[in-house]
Amino acid sequence: MENMYQREEQRETQREQSEYTVSELSLLIKQSIEQKFGHVRVRGEVSGLKIAPSGHAYFSLKDDGAVLSAVCWRGQWNAMKHKPEEGLEVICSGMLTAYSGQSKYQMIVKSSRPAGVGALMALLEKRKKQFKEEGLFDAEHKKPIPFLPKTIGVIASPTGAVIQDIIHRIEDRFPTHILLWPVLVQGDESAAQITNAINGFNRRTVKPDVLIVARGGGSIEDLWSF
Repeated sequence: MENMYQREEQRETQREQSEYTVSELSLLIKQSIEQKFGHVRVRGEVSGLKIAPSGHAYFSLKDDGAVLSAVCWRGQWNAMKHKPEEGLEVICSGMLTAYSGQSKYQMIVKSSRPAGVGALMALLEKRKKQFKEEGLFDAEHKKPIPFLPKTIGVIASPTGAVIQDIIHRIEDRFPTHILLWPVLVQGDESAAQITNAINGFNRRTVKPDVLIVARGGGSIEDLWSF
């Protein structure tokens, strides 16, 4: 029994002798966090989003019980397909790290996406409200569609069933000249290609009378670039 007490006293003495400077302890905590949470996915609502002059994005992810600070470096922010937006629920992927100088930890975000169809619909409604407030839906911006267009510009996939349907319907009802601008209709590059096609048709010396931007059906994620 005496030996047992002696060993316990020795262990207690050793614990008392293990001293860290504040910097040493902070570094150990930082290393521990980064090793354990080197890759995480976190779901939360975006709050306090700010883009610094450097191009880095700073924001928080929050839920009903906690708030997590986050940063996305400029290169990754610019490359994101779905950037976090204020009030949007997202799923962010990245790693946790600690800023040992102030005993704080944060998430370094490498990618982000809306948290399901509900978040996408919320973002769509936000866009519609924004564009309406900007007056983009006002009647003064609308142009009458020609009754019998002489040239129709079509922005669509050159290989899908949609372009064949368009060609057949036009030939059946009123054959006219069709100009196809081939684009991707889903994926990371789709939105930019569609935008470039619209601008390209509008830069032509002889413009089509109307434009059709089309694709087949699909999920809201597939249709999102439109």
